[in-house]
Amino acid sequence: MYIYKYFCTFAPENEPKRCIIVAIKGIHKSELVRNSARLLTANVVAQAIGLLVYPVLTRLYAPEDFGLLNLFMSIGGIGVLLATMAYHDAIVLPKEESRARALMQVCGLCVAAVMVLFALTIPLAKPIAALFETPDLAQWWWLMPLYIGGMGLWNAVSNLFIRTKSFRRISVYQIAQSVLNAGGKAGLGALGWIPGGLIMPTIFSPVLAIGISLLNGGKRLVKDLFRWDGQAVREAAKEYRNFPFYSCPRMLISYLSNNLPFLLLTPVFGLTQTGYFGMAMTLAYRPIQMVVQSVYQVLYQRTTQLVNEGQRILPLLRRFVLRAVLVIAPVWVVLYGILPWLTAWLLGDEWRVCGEYIRLLLPWLMMVVLTITINYLPDIFGRQRTMMWIEILYLVLRVSALLAGIYMQSVQWAIGLYAASGTLILTGELIWFLVLAYRHDRKL
Repeated sequence: MYIYKYFCTFAPENEPKRCIIVAIKGIHKSELVRNSARLLTANVVAQAIGLLVYPVLTRLYAPEDFGLLNLFMSIGGIGVLLATMAYHDAIVLPKEESRARALMQVCGLCVAAVMVLFALTIPLAKPIAALFETPDLAQWWWLMPLYIGGMGLWNAVSNLFIRTKSFRRISVYQIAQSVLNAGGKAGLGALGWIPGGLIMPTIFSPVLAIGISLLNGGKRLVKDLFRWDGQAVREAAKEYRNFPFYSCPRMLISYLSNNLPFLLLTPVFGLTQTGYFGMAMTLAYRPIQMVVQSVYQVLYQRTTQLVNEGQRILPLLRRFVLRAVLVIAPVWVVLYGILPWLTAWLLGDEWRVCGEYIRLLLPWLMMVVLTITINYLPDIFGRQRTMMWIEILYLVLRVSALLAGIYMQSVQWAIGLYAASGTLILTGELIWFLVLAYRHDRKL
């Protein structure tokens, strides 16, 4: 009976919930489901491409090469978040198209400024590499501004696509970026470009993929962005100043928190161990993040629309959480039993430890799926400051967890405690998000 009711909640609200057939018709008619399915399909294809190439890459590159790539991306990711000062998340919110265009221009100015700042650090490449006890980092530091510029640009463009419901363009980007990245790494590795064979495609594939996503009509979209209005840009920057003041620090803290294992464990345990952990995150967290991002992008647009129209949002979010748990829980149980064998079969016996690391991360990964998908709610309701303090607490707990593992001289303990602290904080976040939705609905 419960399963019957569960599936029938998909049926449109203005129709009697009589049977599962009605529910299936409701799913088919739902714009949310169609757009999510479109993005999810693209993500599955993109991740399948990435997954299929890893058995090749692990036989071309050593764990140390992956460790260097993870360190490069961990540092560069900080610059990516600074690149738009979080203004990219505001692009979806304005009712007026002119305001959204002004926010895109604010993002462009921020990206250019941050690229220049990182370019000024190029002469300091060797001291920076010495700080992480990774001399090979110095020879690739000159590419850091390009990586930051490309990824910062995509953050802004992707939110513009979300605003205009151009989900097909997001799908094109995801697949093109995955093909270019995977093909470039495999090709350069076969030619002996090591470790640059991992780093260079990571930098250039997003830029090329953005260009591909703008084909067939994108020229008009880009041309419209060059309609400059200095006063509108200043007004937009001022109106949405909570994003650089609170959202950007919060995102930086969150990113630093997620990448702490690479930043803290590399000098202690070396590139080999962080290479294994990085591969575990690649196989587990990043595919989940991309799939979740598909639903996030559609839910963000839909929730914003409902709020602007004065409609309830809690039923939508509650149904998503329930269904996500029912899908994820049994899959996680199966994965726990086969992960070490699966990673050894997929990547080679040397990589069996990756499966053991993913096992430790599974509870945290479940909460990632449930919370990242709806973590736009503090932005909608102007609660960025509270979210920033939650991220600070998250960072403190994670630093403590990793330092405890370092003190015990155990990578396994460090990763296990790191995952446990994440599970605790994200559970609290999820409850808070649903409370925010409940309070919104109660005011209507």
